[in-house]
Amino acid sequence: MAKLIGFSGNANLQLAHEIADHLGLPLGAADVSRFADGEVFVQIFENVRGADVFVIQPTCPPVDHHLMELLIMVDALKRASALRITAVLPYYGYARQDRKVQPRVPISAKLVADLITAAGVNRVLTLDLHAGQIQGFFNIPVDHLYATPVQLEYFKQQTWQDETVVVSPDAGGVERARAFAKRLGASLAVVDKRRVGPNEAQIMHVVGEVEGKDIIIIDDIVDTAGTLTKASKALRDQGARRIYASCTHAVLSGQAIDRIEASPIDEVVVTNTIPLGEKSSKKLTVLSVASLLGEAIKRIHNEESVSSLFV
Repeated sequence: MAKLIGFSGNANLQLAHEIADHLGLPLGAADVSRFADGEVFVQIFENVRGADVFVIQPTCPPVDHHLMELLIMVDALKRASALRITAVLPYYGYARQDRKVQPRVPISAKLVADLITAAGVNRVLTLDLHAGQIQGFFNIPVDHLYATPVQLEYFKQQTWQDETVVVSPDAGGVERARAFAKRLGASLAVVDKRRVGPNEAQIMHVVGEVEGKDIIIIDDIVDTAGTLTKASKALRDQGARRIYASCTHAVLSGQAIDRIEASPIDEVVVTNTIPLGEKSSKKLTVLSVASLLGEAIKRIHNEESVSSLFV
């Protein structure tokens, strides 16, 4: 069997090292840097001929910067005769541009899929895509995992005094919230959201019984936290007691941290698919998805089923 080698760009080195530790392997040696004019330079320092290579690189902010790193790393590995190249994308940038919602706008999620494929990627491993249909944008195999097992394990360890209600902050996330509620043994509610502009949302009303309940708001991305905090205020107005939020990808752009701090949310649970850097809040709890991704990498390399990880 081909040797398994993992490489990482600069997007999330800490997560890459945690995945490598789970696998009991060191990360492959490579130089991923930039010329004075900003162009990406990549050099692979070890033999990858005939190897099964996994490139760990979330395309998180700055998205274009990390996307180019990924594409050039893949090109270098392809030209070095790697047997198979799997792009491990804990966070898939441009995923929210998955369809035409206005005249004369791009479908950028499809364009990114084409770029990744054209660079020479043979397989994609990703986590909590904003829209499941993005898998169909690729003409190569896509393993789409969910952070649900990691999040469920955390919330099952918490003490719940009364009935818990899992809440979707918009209609598009109902399927995700329903699946989470089923596994947690909780009921379901939905916040009716009307978007009024880019990164702007207006909360209308809550559909479901939340008065006196403990709430877990489920979403895939927390970006500016506008939707999340407005949903929490609407839930508190309806009599919700403790309010938690669980979001896989912590983009946390703009004044997201300030909004979370000022909101009625007691705790926001996120994963480490995106490095937080200097962003911090006493309300933030970060869970690691390294073991989940590491197990998927091991099974893909060993040609074993990964279906049991698709929770």
